[in-house]
Amino acid sequence: MDTNTQWISSSESTFVLFLGGQISLDKQKLCWALSRHLDTCADLPVSETVVGMNALTMYLDKDVLYQNPSNLAIYQKLLNEITHDFVGSSGSVDGIDGKHVDIPVIYGGEYGVDLADSAKMLGMSIDELVARHTAPLYTVYFIGFQAGFPYLGGLPDELHLPRHAKPRTKVPQGSVGIGGAQTGIYPFESPGGWQLLGRTNLPLFDKTHNSPTLLQAGDTLRFVATDILA
Repeated sequence: MDTNTQWISSSESTFVLFLGGQISLDKQKLCWALSRHLDTCADLPVSETVVGMNALTMYLDKDVLYQNPSNLAIYQKLLNEITHDFVGSSGSVDGIDGKHVDIPVIYGGEYGVDLADSAKMLGMSIDELVARHTAPLYTVYFIGFQAGFPYLGGLPDELHLPRHAKPRTKVPQGSVGIGGAQTGIYPFESPGGWQLLGRTNLPLFDKTHNSPTLLQAGDTLRFVATDILA
């Protein structure tokens, strides 16, 4: 995989790896695999790794670092060496064997208040926008922002939309929207600036379940239009 794998220090106890360029599933798979590898690495005092969008953050054990803070530079050098060896020996890396979920969505009307304007911005009809939004197989890259909020890979370039200059103070629970190069689903009512295309009644978070979030990293999903309202 041809990608820059240099870690940078982001605090007195964390390093961050950003895989630049165009977002891709291959880069996300590398982040997942590196996270698993580093979590079991005996040569580094790893406290936790957190996967982002084509990015990875590693938290070092602060108690170990406080004993000798100058070791941070040593750990950074070692981390880069371990990462380069891992990338060089792995070739193509495996993803996560996730499940598939279909997400039923009512598009437009009071459920997707930005659908018509979004279609105009993209130079499409409403039906064409819905068809293109429901066509791809999306992959959950990671969960963030809210409990259960899926950051998805797979949105076609022609559907990228600007975020609202002034975010809404309340976006309804279950709203499906596009913000920049991302599409996603709001698990809870919250502020937000994405273009809202529709809404699903499928709950993305249920604290009574053993696994409270419906979606996990590595899962795939498709949006299924159950209705399109004018």
